[in-house]
Amino acid sequence: MHYTVALLFSLLQLISLGTAAPLSVEVVKMKTKVKWMAEQLVVRLNKDFQAPSSLTINQTADDLNGSASIVTILEGCNSLISDTLDGVIQVKFEISSLSGYLNHWRQGHCSEQQQKPPLPAPLQELQSRKEFIHTVSMEALMRLKEFLKLLLKNLDHLETC
Repeated sequence: MHYTVALLFSLLQLISLGTAAPLSVEVVKMKTKVKWMAEQLVVRLNKDFQAPSSLTINQTADDLNGSASIVTILEGCNSLISDTLDGVIQVKFEISSLSGYLNHWRQGHCSEQQQKPPLPAPLQELQSRKEFIHTVSMEALMRLKEFLKLLLKNLDHLETC
């Protein structure tokens, strides 16, 4: 048993030598929690909200410019979703929980607190069309779903402040 643990530890050290510094336990826990929260939110969005077939949304990894931009996009999407849309209260709560968790984590782990980045252009455009509240809400929900899928594929962006 002792030999197995020592071998495992040696292998982990060897792996970490070939990559960047080993991830701290806190970072691994944060990524695991964010992954779980994002996956749950995507499941809920898939179950409760279907996009019109004419709506296509392209997200790029440029949208994942560190944890500050991730929080900004989550909060921006949340602010665009109308409380009057059926079944949206739980989704808005989960978005707030995820962005709040990331914001809290950033405050404790990012030495330099960046100013909040501006909303990406597509979300700014949606804000300008808020009079079409249900259309804007649906597009924000679909943008959020695509953003979460992108985040799940690129969890390493969470490590950047």
